[in-house]
Amino acid sequence: MTGRLLDSHLMQQRRGWTPARVTLAQSIALAGPVGVSLAERGAVQIAVLMTALVACLAWELAFDLIRGRSPSLHTVTAALIFAILVPATVPLWQIALAASFGVVFGELVFGGRGYGIVSAAAAAAGFLVFSFTGASLSVTSEAVALATLPGAVLLLWGGLISWRVLASVAAVLMAVELARQGLSGLPMVLTTAVFGLVFLVADPVASASTQWGRWVYGLLAGLLIMLFDTLAGSAIGPAALVFASLLASLFAPLIDHLTVAVIVRRRGRVHG
Repeated sequence: MTGRLLDSHLMQQRRGWTPARVTLAQSIALAGPVGVSLAERGAVQIAVLMTALVACLAWELAFDLIRGRSPSLHTVTAALIFAILVPATVPLWQIALAASFGVVFGELVFGGRGYGIVSAAAAAAGFLVFSFTGASLSVTSEAVALATLPGAVLLLWGGLISWRVLASVAAVLMAVELARQGLSGLPMVLTTAVFGLVFLVADPVASASTQWGRWVYGLLAGLLIMLFDTLAGSAIGPAALVFASLLASLFAPLIDHLTVAVIVRRRGRVHG
């Protein structure tokens, strides 16, 4: 895990990406989906968004003070992603508790942004579904999906998400859906999955870091999404995306380790 994170940090530094710049880029990418969700859900979504932001930033400030660091706003993106995933009908205290769990145990206890194992937003969403009876996640609309695309282009252009991960996951989802319903089911699959793929599955810290590892990670995530989706008996829902991203991210270090081992062994054979 340490080696994978070190490689990721070195790569970002070479590209000029600092944690603050990553947070800014992701916040800009999320502006469209957040704006659309506010327009669709109305004033009640403001309360959801503010609750998630206050909970995440309060914990980040507390950890910064304990560690003697300057105050930062890195957990803003986790709060924004989580707020889009949460229905406006969820009680605010549950939102605050889930957001707190996600940023603390998904990010802050490991040292802050870039050192976690899973996506903090995915951890918060998973905690919400598991901890409260009847709690569910919101299915993203077509408008949110369309608003996600400009941000996805920005993150791809900046190298903050991998096209290999997105391509391999999308290939699995489309292949399975073609086998199920043919071409008619593809638009719905892509619409409901695009937000989760960009901001959860392709998370730059939680996903694999090696080039070939990203293909394997994406294939694994796609298969897990379809598995959880089949168990739920519905179209690709946000819960399937959340739990698939969480489980796949746990295997990401192993995937990277095995990928490096294979490359080293192959080069050893070539060069003696």
